[in-house]
Amino acid sequence: MSEELKVKECTRCVLDTNDSAQITFDSEGVCSYCRNYEKLVDSLPKDLDSKKTFLDKKISEIKNAGKGRKYDCIMGLSGGIDSSYLAYNAKLWGLNPLIVHFDNGWNSELAVKNIENIINKLGFDLYTYVVDWEEFKNLQLSYIKASVLDWEIPTDHGFFAMMYDQAYKHNIKYILSGHNIVTEGILPKDMRWSKLDVANIKDIHKKYGSIPLKTFPLLGFFKNIYYQKVRGFEIVNPLNFVQYDKDVAKKIIAQEMGWRDYGGKHYESIFTRFYQGYVLLEKFGYDKRKAHLSTLINSGQISRDKAKRELSKSPYNTEQFKEDREYVIKKLGLTEKEFEEIMKQPVRSHLDFKSYETGLYLKHERLMKAIKPITRLVKKVI
Repeated sequence: MSEELKVKECTRCVLDTNDSAQITFDSEGVCSYCRNYEKLVDSLPKDLDSKKTFLDKKISEIKNAGKGRKYDCIMGLSGGIDSSYLAYNAKLWGLNPLIVHFDNGWNSELAVKNIENIINKLGFDLYTYVVDWEEFKNLQLSYIKASVLDWEIPTDHGFFAMMYDQAYKHNIKYILSGHNIVTEGILPKDMRWSKLDVANIKDIHKKYGSIPLKTFPLLGFFKNIYYQKVRGFEIVNPLNFVQYDKDVAKKIIAQEMGWRDYGGKHYESIFTRFYQGYVLLEKFGYDKRKAHLSTLINSGQISRDKAKRELSKSPYNTEQFKEDREYVIKKLGLTEKEFEEIMKQPVRSHLDFKSYETGLYLKHERLMKAIKPITRLVKKVI
């Protein structure tokens, strides 16, 4: 095998040239994702005192904006570690968020119980948006039949769009997110696609779907601009400004709110567990655990050797896999033969369909700057 074809692995994390076509290495053998992680960390306040000062100021802003209102902020709750720990801290900070949840029909029983325990313990209001199952299933099947990489877009986009819509409905400016650098700072684009690419969603569903999208929330290009630039919605990531240790967070939410572990990141959803634990690896060749573990290595929460040992284990418990496979195939209305044929189909690029990554929408940032004077004027009017 020539030197060019050999797999090259980062000397710091566990990513290699099979995980990303864009990965590069410096003279020390450290990959570009690790170096980008360092830049993300450098973009934040440098010490805990500075982070606390920033967070205290932001919390004060949120509380002041919410004076006289029923809610001062909004946050999504999936039942996973990050969002659960964020909800716990929101209570400690004295915030009063409207908690929202997107029910796509794939919640595990444990996820439902975890969410129930969290809400009961914290006393927050919960709004659950239940999307029409047949409609949502049809959209998921569109992605599956299209043989594109990111089968999670219907869920992720729906959740995000629904949260924005509820913020608009209740006139809430601040949206709290559990996204954080410590556990999610590294994720190669090869393993995902833009969750906000509505052009992609519509075109894929137009070609492979059969049920119109009536209850599925969409955050279109100009609607997103309106929410961000005119209404001034602001996404806040508080976990970037606390000492966030994933294992410590698990213990706290388990002790304080009766939370129970799912055994994997985002495994609160049966579909996500099956997609990440089996489909993404078997059909597309990506083990998403490598991105998550690489992030934890960079945040100092796990050693590289321990990450290697984790990767040596199967991503799926054998019995759980059999149970999930049967359940997912049946719930999607597929036969075993149809699913096997889907798994064998050649992989297609998301760019084989209409996308915000091409054409006019590729100039997104330029367009955002061009309409700034207009958005300022509209803000004054409303």
